[in-house]
Amino acid sequence: MSDFDSIAVLGAGAWGTALANAVAREGRTVTLIARDPEHAWEMRTQGQNMRRLPGVPLAEGVSPTADLSSLAAASLVILATPTQTVRAASEGLVSHITSGTPVVSTAKGIERDSGLYPTEIIGAALASSPVAALSGPSFASDVARGLPTAVVLACADATLAAAIAEALSSPTLRLYHGADVHGVEIGGAAKNVLAIGAGVVAGKGLGESARAALVARGFAELQRFASACCAKPETLMGLSGLGDLVLTCGSAKSRNFAFGEALGRGRSAADVAREALAEGAYTADILVRVARERGVDMPICEAVAKLIAGGVTVDDAVAALMTRPLRAER
Repeated sequence: MSDFDSIAVLGAGAWGTALANAVAREGRTVTLIARDPEHAWEMRTQGQNMRRLPGVPLAEGVSPTADLSSLAAASLVILATPTQTVRAASEGLVSHITSGTPVVSTAKGIERDSGLYPTEIIGAALASSPVAALSGPSFASDVARGLPTAVVLACADATLAAAIAEALSSPTLRLYHGADVHGVEIGGAAKNVLAIGAGVVAGKGLGESARAALVARGFAELQRFASACCAKPETLMGLSGLGDLVLTCGSAKSRNFAFGEALGRGRSAADVAREALAEGAYTADILVRVARERGVDMPICEAVAKLIAGGVTVDDAVAALMTRPLRAER
């Protein structure tokens, strides 16, 4: 057992609940903090998160609450909120978190207005707290039920990364660790955009060969972007890059894949967005803008961004990709 014996998870969505369950199975005390007091009360009385993860009992040791003051007792805080709400959530932590308490971000995206990654936003708000990024191929329902899952945690302090990984690991949730924070975040953000593209291929009925080509060429785009951002190539070949890409581009359980599948069937992005959150829908445009600034060619991600914005049809996007100039594969 590590020094992190009291862990708080801020964000009672499906993923936050799943992580709380996984961590508590090892006998640790986990406080699961919801934004809505009524939601916290429901979880306490029903013994599960009916709003976000119905049918999965909360593990013994998980204590739902909406009281932010409970953060003061936490030796480790997991921030399990969507990327576009990370700024507000991290600023809300300032008056409650104990100075120096490590914060783990699970968000997979890039802030639209600033182009910043979640750890950069958290680090600016909580200057005294070391910040880590957690990402990798994982569905909340699998983790919550205790199905075998492997993810990666990165922190600039490699020793701290190893300690946090040990604290959060269990017999069914294995955490690898490293120091390439932005490499991990880039993998998580870009794969969501590519998963939307894979969903479009499925929804349009373009076949498995087309989806395989999209995944392969999409991974090449991800690698080019990561290289331009000085991420380590081995990070993108690991769980947070290739591993997460394979998972989310091949399953309708992925919200990003499901979002793209609906686009492929002819629905508008605005219509689909009202039903469920897909991080890639908010990341696509800023990812492409940052790529252009760095001189990185990302045609698949650009096509996805245009589809989401309503600038092209699925047929036009496919035609544009298939008629690009022929060249050596790289």
